[in-house]
Amino acid sequence: MDVLFYHPSFDADIWQRGVMQRLPNAHFRCWQPGDDAPADYALVRSPPLEMLQHRGGLKGVFALGAGVDDILGQLRQHPTLLHEETPLLRLEDTGMARQMQEYAVYTVLGWFRRFDDYQLQKQQAHWQRLENYPRDRFTVGVLGAGVLGSSVARSLASWGFPVRCWSRSPKQIDGVTPFYGNDRRADFLRDCRVLINLLPDTPETQGIIDHALLSQLPSGAFVLNMARGTHLVEADLLQALESGQIKGAALDVFATEPLPSDSPLWRHPRVAITPHNAAITLPDEALDFICTAITALENGETPAGIVDRSRGY
Repeated sequence: MDVLFYHPSFDADIWQRGVMQRLPNAHFRCWQPGDDAPADYALVRSPPLEMLQHRGGLKGVFALGAGVDDILGQLRQHPTLLHEETPLLRLEDTGMARQMQEYAVYTVLGWFRRFDDYQLQKQQAHWQRLENYPRDRFTVGVLGAGVLGSSVARSLASWGFPVRCWSRSPKQIDGVTPFYGNDRRADFLRDCRVLINLLPDTPETQGIIDHALLSQLPSGAFVLNMARGTHLVEADLLQALESGQIKGAALDVFATEPLPSDSPLWRHPRVAITPHNAAITLPDEALDFICTAITALENGETPAGIVDRSRGY
């Protein structure tokens, strides 16, 4: 079995050792320009077009991250890039859910306890205790109810917050109020003091967090984006921050990455920024998932993580 690897920044040696430990009969190689030799499986992140183009015989392609938007974007432009019967798989959890929980809980608790306001007071050497928000009215809404979205929703519900989620199709999550379908999105947004985005990146969701959506939140709401920068219209967020419709935002992803140094988001006192690290791929957990999936495919079984290309996730 031949396993082909490409990632713009990962240490290939770690991944090679991990594959060989779990699949001793595999042959692992890093893709180099001009390599058109046969391969059974490809492990990729943002692969060059020529890596997958005209490569027949692939039994599976694994995206080394929670999203597959880079590969699906290539497929929209080059529909024959992958044979339609070649499974495209994403990492469903592999340690990312816990990282997302940590990020979301830290951020939401900070807003709930008004640490953002205290930080601004500190910069002015101003000592004043502030009235707490009522917990039972500090509703948290999660856009997206997949593996990561449902995990984040459950973790926040355990802190006693009213938590709701919105998804394209019906989902049931213990302790979380479900909304689904475009006709229920306005109802979902109406009482959300915190909006967390964990939607997949599809043509339908790009630019979804815009002026129209933000205006449906309660005045003084908070926005946390941990999914993709293309979901958020940054100019609309800045306008909403200036008007007070949005009180604060925490952003881990951006339309252009790295975020340009002249972006006004850097300088806004109500915006927290991290460099797309809310959840990173953990090699051991990812390799366990990938090699289990490869074994299933070799045995003619259907593994977890197969992407429905028509839906985009």
